[in-house]
Amino acid sequence: MQKATFDRILSFLHGASLAFVIIGTFITFRIFLFLGVVNAFLVSFVFLFISLVVTLLIDSFRVNRLRLDEVKKQTQILEKIAKQLDDKKLLDN
Repeated sequence: MQKATFDRILSFLHGASLAFVIIGTFITFRIFLFLGVVNAFLVSFVFLFISLVVTLLIDSFRVNRLRLDEVKKQTQILEKIAKQLDDKKLLDN
């Protein structure tokens, strides 16, 4: 239950951050348009770059969560294999 909630929150944050990037870049451009088109474009580009970095960070949280889940599954399988090998060695002796 906790894992599903965490994944839903990350998915929501990822979607919200993408929407924030699109809308925020447009609004930033419109706000700084009085300084000139080139300056507004540069400020919007800086905003876009920072926002995309934040979006990539949120996506990396999700990827790391999936990696952690996979490592936990592999650890459980390896522990079962080690136990079976120990049991086999005890039976052979």
